[in-house]
Amino acid sequence: MRAQPKASHFINGRFVEDKAGKPLDVIYPATGEIIAKLFGATPALIDQAVQAAAAAQPAWAALKPVERGRILRRAADILRARNAEIAELETLDTGKAIQETLVADPASAADALEFYGGIIAGFNGEMIELGGSYAYTRREALGVCVGIGAWNYPIQGAGWKSAPALAAGNAMIFKPSENTPLSALALAEVYKEAGLPDGLFNVLQGFGDVGSQLVDHPLVAKVSLTGSVPTGKRVLAQAGSHMKHATMELGGKSPLIIFDDADVENAVGGALLGNFYSTGQVCSNGTRVFVQSGIKDQFLDRLTTRTKAIRLGDPLDPEIHLGPLVNASQRDKVVSYIEKGKAEGATLHFGGGVPQMQGFEGGCFVEPTIFTNVTDDMVIAREEIFGPVMAVLDFKDEEEVVARANDTEFGLSAGVFTKDLSRAHRVISQLKAGTCWINTYNLAPVEMPFGGFKQSGVGRENGLAALYHYSQIKSVYVETGKVDSPY
Repeated sequence: MRAQPKASHFINGRFVEDKAGKPLDVIYPATGEIIAKLFGATPALIDQAVQAAAAAQPAWAALKPVERGRILRRAADILRARNAEIAELETLDTGKAIQETLVADPASAADALEFYGGIIAGFNGEMIELGGSYAYTRREALGVCVGIGAWNYPIQGAGWKSAPALAAGNAMIFKPSENTPLSALALAEVYKEAGLPDGLFNVLQGFGDVGSQLVDHPLVAKVSLTGSVPTGKRVLAQAGSHMKHATMELGGKSPLIIFDDADVENAVGGALLGNFYSTGQVCSNGTRVFVQSGIKDQFLDRLTTRTKAIRLGDPLDPEIHLGPLVNASQRDKVVSYIEKGKAEGATLHFGGGVPQMQGFEGGCFVEPTIFTNVTDDMVIAREEIFGPVMAVLDFKDEEEVVARANDTEFGLSAGVFTKDLSRAHRVISQLKAGTCWINTYNLAPVEMPFGGFKQSGVGRENGLAALYHYSQIKSVYVETGKVDSPY
């Protein structure tokens, strides 16, 4: 039990356990060993958490925004001070390489807490002149919000959802993925130490039934989910049936377009980051890499050379680039897509194997994989794989690639590499995707809104946009003269 927490849940400022809940074993993906044993939340615990949040929220919302922000900024400092230990916990939980979690996980959550803690004092309504009379608007908290996290970035997701929610004056109940339940409990401890009043950030473990009960609870005002498109559709429909606010950050099959004039090394770097970072388990990944014909051979040559240098192995080794996939089920899914790619006639250009490493025989590893000669109708070019599998497609001209890039039900992200900035902006303006990059890929600073078009979701995480999604607008008309009435 290398990572056993004090208890499964955190409710009203303290750790809580109820062994009547459904057992939840936490598996280290690199070895297959059980590193913690938890229990899902029972209906009684769910109601307890919601009641605690509802009781604590009004007083929190009544504070000056700067006072709420001060607590969030303290929590950010504590997170940074504990970065190494929480990064290791995140690696044990997810299997992601420690060299990634040290820079991209608790640090990203800390950035969110710092950003919203600093900006909330300036987030206000507006005054509207009406010719002697006037109106004004207020941004008011929603109340109790539910965050449902994904397993690929557990503490980042907890930070991205809780920071704007708390800054805006809400309480939050966070349900981590059952695959990666540990770091949200660490964040709860950080909030407690920073002085966040009890009841405002609660953590409930469990499976889909726990999330469903939270969405249905009459005291819950909003749900924010990060997950797959099918799950998002179910949760959005459920929230809509109660007329509740909802934000859905879902999956993608994003295009990365590389023109002939692109800097090859930068383009290869972007493609590697957009396919193999976090062992390919990133919703925004640019897994359809469109390469213009004039640069294809040079691009593939450098891509192959640099992919060969990727080190796969013990994720706690700081020299390792790629760890295992999150669990055996995900590994098997990824392998099945590799087999589909071969069966459909794509060329397996590199990788595709399931390595067995001494001491990690129970690990869920898959080699970084590159397919070439991929066509738009192939399964590996249309469905989200969520693993280290890159599909390289050819194109001839701009008009063609824009049409092909948009020919998908998804619309989360897109990227363009070119030295012609006029073309870069022109192409980006035509791509139907919510989060886009020019001459880089997969950078997601908290200052920039993140989210998708079409089936990839509704609403936005991060930036000022998230504060609008965690508040509601109240309009007030103020008459300064007499009231004219025909009666």
